Order: sequence, then C-alpha cells, then structure tokens
Amino acid sequence: MSRMPMTVRRVDRVFPSVPTVEGAGVHLKRAFGYRQTPLLDPFLMLDDFHSSRPSEYMAGFPWHPHRGIETITYVLEGLVEHGDSMGNTGIIGAGDVQWMTAGSGIIHQEMPRKSPTGTMWGFQFWANLPASHKRMAPRYRDVPASTIPELQLGGGIRVKLVSGRLQGVQGPVQDIVIDPELMDVTVPAGTVFEHTLKPGHTAFAYLLDGRGQFGERPGDSYGPETVVLLEKEGEGIRVCAGDAELRFLLLSGRPLGEPIAWRGPIVMNTEAELQQAFEEYRNGTFLR
Repeated sequence: MSRMPMTVRRVDRVFPSVPTVEGAGVHLKRAFGYRQTPLLDPFLMLDDFHSSRPSEYMAGFPWHPHRGIETITYVLEGLVEHGDSMGNTGIIGAGDVQWMTAGSGIIHQEMPRKSPTGTMWGFQFWANLPASHKRMAPRYRDVPASTIPELQLGGGIRVKLVSGRLQGVQGPVQDIVIDPELMDVTVPAGTVFEHTLKPGHTAFAYLLDGRGQFGERPGDSYGPETVVLLEKEGEGIRVCAGDAELRFLLLSGRPLGEPIAWRGPIVMNTEAELQQAFEEYRNGTFLR
C-alpha cells in the first residue's frame, strides 16, 4: 500500500530581522526576540551576527551570567573564543557548534577574534528550559564541524544535521529536554525539500541565501535574513527553491507552555525567581 502524501504546514508568520547592537558593541541582526516569544515557544531569541568589519564584532560579549536557558552558537565563518565559570575554554570556528545549558547558573564570555577572512558570520539561539529543569546542573558541549554529519539527499540537497534525526542518521546533539531539531539545509535552484516534523512542535526556518516558497501552493517567496514560522497543523515542511540555490536553518522543538519572566540574560517562570537570580548574582551566590 502506498503512503498517503504528507500534509504540509502553512506559513503562520514572517519576521524580517532587525539591526541592533548587543554585548560590548557587537552589530548584529535580531531575527526574533522578546516580542515574538509566545509564538516561537520554546525558542526565545535568534541573533545573526554577520559583518566584514572587525570593529563591528571584535568587542564581543564579555563576562555575563545566564540561568534558566540554553544558548546555541553556530559559526559559519570566523572564530569565537569562549570561557565560563566551570573552567571551560576554547575556540569555535567555521562549521562548529557550541551548545551550552545554563541551568541553575553559569557565567561566561564569548569574544570573537579577528576572522582570517575579515568576515564574521554566526548565529546564537536561546532556547527556554521548563521549570523542572531550570535548576539543573550546567553543562557544556563543543560540537566540532567534523562530528556533524552532512547528508546528501535526492536532487542535490545537502543537510548538515546538528540535532534531530534524518533518514536514519542522528545528529550529535542529543538528550535535550525540548527535543530539538537543528539543520543547515542547502537546496539547489528549482528543487523541493520536504521533511516530516514532530506533531505539535514549533518549527521555523531562517533564510541565509537565495529565495524560497513554503507550503503546498505557489505563494510568496522569502529571502535572506527572514524568519518563516510555520503553523503547528500539518505533518511537515515543504520548501521550493527559487532561481538560485537556497540555504536556510531549520529549527523545531517541543513547546513548553509555561509562563516566562525574562530580563536580560536570565529567564525564569516568575518575577520572584527573576529577582532572586539577580540578587544572588549581586551578592556572589549565583553559582551552585
């Protein structure tokens, strides 16, 4: 018996990224953040830092705290030096991923180095933790590019699989509470990419290069520096590349449906928890 065709999710919302300055003076594009958080649960924020001017990225993100979230950094070009209060240090470069679970609390810094090419291009996602895991022990994962499988699919489609499962292959980042998928997808011009999503999971694409149409029917075409958020109804995603090669990041995760109290680098469930976190940071008892 042949399989029934996959029902395709429609586009729910589209967000263009917005220029902003963060850290000690890093120029970046904010794809989404505070205002869109309820729509993208469990994802809180996505920043795209892309510049060929070292003066726009070298100031970096000096020492700062996190609690209650996970931060995921993915570098396409350039170098980022990092360190944290657990004693971890290192450098991530082109194709590398850093997946940090702040949990009960961590203090860290991320300092870009001058890129060998002059260009820095990378992304940082924030993912929320449920109340049951906000006090978990911090953990830290470096994911070198060499450990991230790149799948060659039909029609010349290429997928770098950081987290999730595709055609029997499991990405290296596993055992994450929101059960995420993170894929870097490249689709040749005029080619269609389809992928089944987990029922009820929030899913969105962030476009890097080219243009693409999302859904079953011809519709609007979306280009770089754009978030395409999909509806939750439907079994999967369908993307048709335009006249040029299309590249995008695909993320999905299990919504938490919990209240959010968020200020700066700390995300809790209540205002009282938030005030407690900042008081502990001020008096030196933040780290557990």
